[in-house]
Amino acid sequence: MRILAFMLIAVFGTFLAVPAMAQQEPPYWASIDEPEARMRTGPSTEYPTMWIYKREKLPVKILARYKAWRKIEDHEGTQGWMHARLLSASRTGLVLATSGKPVAMRAMPNERAKITWLAEPGVVGSLSQCENGWCLFDVTGRQGYISAADIWGDEPLK
Repeated sequence: MRILAFMLIAVFGTFLAVPAMAQQEPPYWASIDEPEARMRTGPSTEYPTMWIYKREKLPVKILARYKAWRKIEDHEGTQGWMHARLLSASRTGLVLATSGKPVAMRAMPNERAKITWLAEPGVVGSLSQCENGWCLFDVTGRQGYISAADIWGDEPLK
């Protein structure tokens, strides 16, 4: 009886380990959900590691699915495979270093609105309310609207 119970727990635990976003059709946005995540050359732990990401919440583009693996692309265009349990459906954005200067976060989604914060290139934050070329950007509770041109993680996919 214990063996049967253990097998049921193992089977159901496997299904619970894959996030809800697992059934979403690519391409779509996601973010790294672990402090350390390995990108591999193929969809299995048997494939070599290409990169080890040590940046939780970093946005990634999901390009394809194979079982519990996702083919991802990072902000530099590097593509590889990552296990779905390392990813989250949470939308995040990365401030681009196009000018090399801090990017304005504004009180309203308008170029003339008051600047509430400045975000350095490379900063990662949560994205929401993306409309008309602006997104509400939240960096550990500091919120402001940021131009979609200044972040990676919001471009329309498909």
